[in-house]
Amino acid sequence: MVINGECFCGKVTYRIDGKLRNARSGHCSRCRKAFSSQASAYAEVAPDTFKWLSGKDLLTTYQSKHGFGLQFCSQCGSTLCGTYRGDIHGVTLGCVNGDAEIEIGMHIFVGSKATWEMMPEHVVQFKEGPPV
Repeated sequence: MVINGECFCGKVTYRIDGKLRNARSGHCSRCRKAFSSQASAYAEVAPDTFKWLSGKDLLTTYQSKHGFGLQFCSQCGSTLCGTYRGDIHGVTLGCVNGDAEIEIGMHIFVGSKATWEMMPEHVVQFKEGPPV
């Protein structure tokens, strides 16, 4: 399977030669800020299957003190991927082109979701992070 993605302005593009896994939506206040939304939509990827095709020099990286980070386009601000200790960990599903053949399997950190957000019934939810 080949998955392609790009930022809003189209200057940063990537390719994944493989499948996405462990799709989740994160509802904590940090995800809301990072994704400018009520939640994140994110799926993990094997680092060796991910390749930047264009615009790598336009990426800006933010890394937290825990080793997790985000990479985003310095031109349009789209958050493209997540990193862990400098390696690609996953991609934001909003920047994937076409059908990535994956569904959100869990909603995490719903214990700290925004008070104005309504969760759908019958979705898998975890008050904190995903089970280890």
